[in-house]
Amino acid sequence: MSGSSPYDLVEQGLAVSKSDDCIVIVNRSTSANLRWANNTLTTNGLMTGSQVSAISIVGGASGMASAALSRSASTVEEVRDLVAAADEAARLAGPAEDAVPLVDGDQDSDWEDPPEPTSIAVFDVFAPALGEAFARARSADRLLYGYVEHTVDTLYLGSSRGMRRRHVQPTGHVGITGKSGDLTRSAWVGQATRDFADVDALALGAELDRRLGWAERTVALPAGRYDTVLPPTAVADLLIYAYWTSAARDAHEGQTVYSKPGGGTRVGERLSTRPVTVFSDPAYPGLEAAPFVIAASSSSLTSVFDNGLGLQRTDWIADGVLSALGQTRHSAEVTGLSATPLIDNLAMTVAGADQDLEQVVAGMDSGLLLTCLWYIREVDPQTLLLTGLTRDGVYRVEKGEVTGAVNNFRFNESPIDLFDRFDVASETVPSFSREWGDYFPRTATPALRVPDFNMSSVSQAN
Repeated sequence: MSGSSPYDLVEQGLAVSKSDDCIVIVNRSTSANLRWANNTLTTNGLMTGSQVSAISIVGGASGMASAALSRSASTVEEVRDLVAAADEAARLAGPAEDAVPLVDGDQDSDWEDPPEPTSIAVFDVFAPALGEAFARARSADRLLYGYVEHTVDTLYLGSSRGMRRRHVQPTGHVGITGKSGDLTRSAWVGQATRDFADVDALALGAELDRRLGWAERTVALPAGRYDTVLPPTAVADLLIYAYWTSAARDAHEGQTVYSKPGGGTRVGERLSTRPVTVFSDPAYPGLEAAPFVIAASSSSLTSVFDNGLGLQRTDWIADGVLSALGQTRHSAEVTGLSATPLIDNLAMTVAGADQDLEQVVAGMDSGLLLTCLWYIREVDPQTLLLTGLTRDGVYRVEKGEVTGAVNNFRFNESPIDLFDRFDVASETVPSFSREWGDYFPRTATPALRVPDFNMSSVSQAN
């Protein structure tokens, strides 16, 4: 990437701002990818990018106003133009509802370090193993389709109050769909990773082979409530949505499942009789995330005024009790609760759960094993009732053994209800949401067995 260094872009942007306060965020990224179909690599690519956000803040008789603008930029001139536009927009804006004093801060020791890149070389071990997986699939008359990507974002955040923060975020994921040679059966596996050192293409291919083997026998089942095992992937599908809708301000205003009847939030209320803990921790091993707030815009969950605010482990649910909701410093003043900004990872644990997924399935007398969920949509925000479809593998379990595949279903369930309705949980493992993993890949979840999961109708999706 040509142009000035990212930290210099921040400094130059702050220097030219004519607003009372200014924040400049530069995200320098590189991304490598591979794509394949019909057991053949089809494309590969290496991309670079430089995204800059400028937040200008001006004071006035009626309060502080702010404006946030973002665009692709890599030169000093482009950043100066962006800051000037943000300054002008702030002067024309009305008072910012979320206005609070900016966070003071020092300069990180690595502030002037260059961005960290990725390259196609990140796949040096994965790619040859993928080629061997192609050969094995061909010999079994099966087809592999998929995509793999690795991105490294290096973020530089500076403010007119002296804040200088830098964070390097590696993010990778792989998704592979396997199909039978006649295209009548399909299965999917996926995994998130920081560096691909923990991704085994042959093991992923073997799991697809196993699932396609299960589907050689098919059974048609009607809609209904079934004893159902949700693997960590499907639990992540639902848990992420519950996290994204956890704004304390929205709950305080009576808009969500976290709202207390009569006013206020449900913080302090028991959501589950099970020993469930849901938390985020920027230092979670393998799921490390930014240890400070990075906000290019404001919403009910984020505030540009909180940029640079330090983050630490936050328990959202502790031993079954709702302990915190997503809070900016401003919304914390409104709700009377502590400021607990969202963090870019999420984990769920169930105390005492030490089985693996295979053992949870083996303990089921009769029911279903899902693979993943997709096309998830909200039906009722007051209960967080969600609907969606099953995809790429719903399997019949009888006496602890998978005996075949069944048709897809539409489901209707609330993840909040599931916290108290599951009867068996596995150990917590890294997971990758099929529905949301491209946007939120850093999750660790257990498998859950739910005795009455609601398959509301049969779906023709396949």
